[in-house]
Amino acid sequence: MTLTKRLFLSTFISLVLATGSQAQIKIQSGQKVAFLGDSITQFGWDRPGGYVHLVADGLESAGVKITVIPAGVSGNTSRDMIGRLEASVLSKKPDWMTLSCGINDVWHGATGVELEPYKTNITAIVDKAQAAGIKVLILTTTVINENDNANNQKLVAYNDFLRQLAKDRNLPVADLNEIFWKALKDNPKTHLTVDGVHMNPEGNMLMARGIMEGFGMQTAQVDAYETTWRQSPDAASVIGQVAFNGVAPVSLKSYNAMADVARERKISTNELQSDLLFEALRAVLKAHEQDATFTPAQGTAEIQKAFSQKIEEATATVTPAKQ
Repeated sequence: MTLTKRLFLSTFISLVLATGSQAQIKIQSGQKVAFLGDSITQFGWDRPGGYVHLVADGLESAGVKITVIPAGVSGNTSRDMIGRLEASVLSKKPDWMTLSCGINDVWHGATGVELEPYKTNITAIVDKAQAAGIKVLILTTTVINENDNANNQKLVAYNDFLRQLAKDRNLPVADLNEIFWKALKDNPKTHLTVDGVHMNPEGNMLMARGIMEGFGMQTAQVDAYETTWRQSPDAASVIGQVAFNGVAPVSLKSYNAMADVARERKISTNELQSDLLFEALRAVLKAHEQDATFTPAQGTAEIQKAFSQKIEEATATVTPAKQ
């Protein structure tokens, strides 16, 4: 077979596979998706490499381009979400809504929401969404502190309810709780969060995988997207704090190498991030020292780029064990 024929056949097969895979996806290109949730969802959109971005990018890699309606608010419980559903979701008229709720209902203890009122709130959210013609993808919760503890044991009943609700309403479900526990069991040394609740890059990808498959993407498609993501120069994000917060998109290699650099410098990872942000800020201000009208707020994009460069430079010679 000639090279031209092989290339033609390869392209043809790829198009057939892509077309077949796209046909399985429940969501259509051009549709709007509201991501309703708490701080996990808020950070999933506000920060480069967040799971909401990964879901949108992953769907686009399969030929489905969506419009994201970010609807995550830090600290929210089911009580808060039902209260703002109209303003945050219904008024935006999305075609789909992902529902991520339950971590704060349990984690917040006395100020959280017990199981029975949680069931009432979640059912009302789904009822109102469906009445407005919005399709709902149910997400079970992730985990609290990545180990077997009282909070995670309490979450069992909340997640059982979510699974049953999805079954009763014939709704698609992304069983993130099951996915997370499997990942933690398969590799006890792995970490999926930065603080026990909010996602690190691996946690963001794991959430995104569950949601993409919940929307109907085939596992092979998701695997292919994850492989591309792992080589991306902006797969993750780092936050530095000086006079203001700076967020820099970085590669997974650099993200994972920062702990080694911090250890070499005998400082914490947070201190390293802030030091590098300060270096970036100082470099940008020096470049504009003749411009009396320049302010850090005006140079946000420039500072972000300089911050990313400082991180890449600091980690360039490190080969982290996990990439």
